[in-house]
Order: sequence, then structure tokens, then C-alpha cells
Amino acid sequence: MKKINLAIALGATCAGCDVAILDLNEKILEVFDLVEFKFWPTAMDFKLDDLEKLKDKEVDVGIYHGAIRTTEDVKIAKILRQKSKVVVAFGACANFGGIPSLANMPYEQNMFDLVYKDVPSMDNPENTVPLTSVKIDDVELTLPGILENADALEEIIDVDYFVPGCPPMVPLIEQVIEVLKVFAKKGELPPKGAVIAGTKTLCDECGRTKPEKISFKEFISPQEVEEMDPDLCLLPQGIICLGPATRAGCDGLCTKMNVGCRGCLGPTDKVKDHGLKMISAITSLLEVDEEEEMTEEQLDKIVEKIPDPLGTFYRFTYGKSLIYKLHSEEKVI
Repeated sequence: MKKINLAIALGATCAGCDVAILDLNEKILEVFDLVEFKFWPTAMDFKLDDLEKLKDKEVDVGIYHGAIRTTEDVKIAKILRQKSKVVVAFGACANFGGIPSLANMPYEQNMFDLVYKDVPSMDNPENTVPLTSVKIDDVELTLPGILENADALEEIIDVDYFVPGCPPMVPLIEQVIEVLKVFAKKGELPPKGAVIAGTKTLCDECGRTKPEKISFKEFISPQEVEEMDPDLCLLPQGIICLGPATRAGCDGLCTKMNVGCRGCLGPTDKVKDHGLKMISAITSLLEVDEEEEMTEEQLDKIVEKIPDPLGTFYRFTYGKSLIYKLHSEEKVI
């Protein structure tokens, strides 16, 4: 069986996706038997020049993880596309923009100033900020520039397959390995655009018991629950869980640990906007019998129990949300 030429490139990332691959433990040996690494700078001594020197389409499968946040990310993504027959968006950041895309709000300058000038731990009296070029020995070098927004990979290049997760869980990576095995033996691949994960929602694979009617009167943080029922669905206990709107594929790892799903696998194919779908589900379950008699302040107190609505409902998917698209088109402020 001929080995598959594989390249793993990265953009704006914490490198957790690289670590997730290593989490395969002894199964990583199957990967080395199956592929020949043409580029993986996190794990081996590769430079970008090594990727650039490859022939076009010499790479059978190119994997990209991380959001597109700098001009260098754009460059790397385009080179990977040029050199690869197939490109896979790997992880929540490459799939949806991920946590970096939470910065795509209409106060970019405030966030920029906070990071480089105003944060209490910053020692930067000269207010030095990232440069776009630098002159060394009379030679001017271009440096990566920060883009206005952080985007998903498919906003920059054509993407063939998607593997969500923050990071993708071992069972999903094992599915990728099986796809690679079939590709190596028969040259066959899934239909273009396929998501290598579940097709149903997390609720369908979560082992917690769902009552016939799910409702709750207020939002509660897990640490505020005096005695949590380890077998009961988290929503009727008042704990926000994005399971009803999130794609299956993780085997409910978070809910098994009494933590609500954060939505890192993104929405199912039937959901257009992950956050809006979940907000709609939450509001329909919130049982406020006296809502018509309550003042606006009383209702606000209930909502204030969600300290970070954007980070709660769009923690990983804001870069693909309808709200972001409207903002980017300057239809909302």
C-alpha cells in the first residue's frame, strides 16, 4: 500500500489540534505506517520553504487547523491549497473561526489597545505594537499583518472536508484515519463537503435522562448547584447546555463530567445559525409563569445570570454566524 503524502499546516491556533493527534497514543504508529509527512512544523523540523518547494498537488491530503487571523495565515492556507489534492479544515477554528473570531465585534480598536497597551500586566511604555515591516541591514522585510477579522478557512480557500471540535476528539481522529486507509487502498474519498462527525445532535448520544417536559425557572452555574443529579439532563437543572443545537460525535464528554456542552462541534447540517438556534431553544424552555407581571428589571436579572451571552452561544461559531455576516456587511452596528 502506497503511503499518503500528508501535510499539516496551522494558522491562528493554540496548537491543541496538534496535541490531539498525539493523543492517539499507540494508534499514532498506524498514522506513521499510513502516511509520509511532507510538512508538520509543530512536530518536526519543517519550515515554510519546505512546503513551498513541493510540486503542485504533490500532497495527497493537506490538513489545516487554526483560524485565518494574519496575512501569513492567508499565505500558508493558499500554499497548502496549491500543493494539496485534498484540503481538510481541522478543528473548530478552521471550521467556524473558533474562539479567535469572538474578536470580530465592532470594537476591534478597543481590543487591540487592551492587548498591546492597556492590559494591567503590560509593560509597554512606548506603546509598541506589531509592525508590518522592519529594516535590517538596510533590507526591508515584510512582517505578518493582523487582519481586521478572524475567519474560517473556507473564507480564504476551497475546502474539501471538515473535522470539527476544540480540539477534534480521538474518536473523530480515528474516523479520519479510517478515511485515509480507504483512500490509500482504493483511492476513494467521502463526498466533497462531508463533515467527519455525527449527523444528529449531541442530545441523541448524551446518556443523561431527558424528562418528558424540559423546563427551568432560572439559569444556574454548575458551581452554584448544591446537589446535582448526575443522571438527569442538565437543562432542567438550570444549567445551560448547547446539546440541542450541537453536532454529535464527542460521546458527550463534557456532559459526563456535569458540564454543559459548549458547542465546539458546531451545528448540524439542519441548523443555519448555531447561537440563534440555541437561544431559541433556551427561551422556549425557560418557564416564567409570572412573565407578564414581571418588570423589565426582574426579567433582566434572569438574563444577567448569563455573564457572557456571545461567548456562551457563539464560543466557537461566531465567525460563521448570521450576526457576524450582517456586521461584516455593515448592516448592523
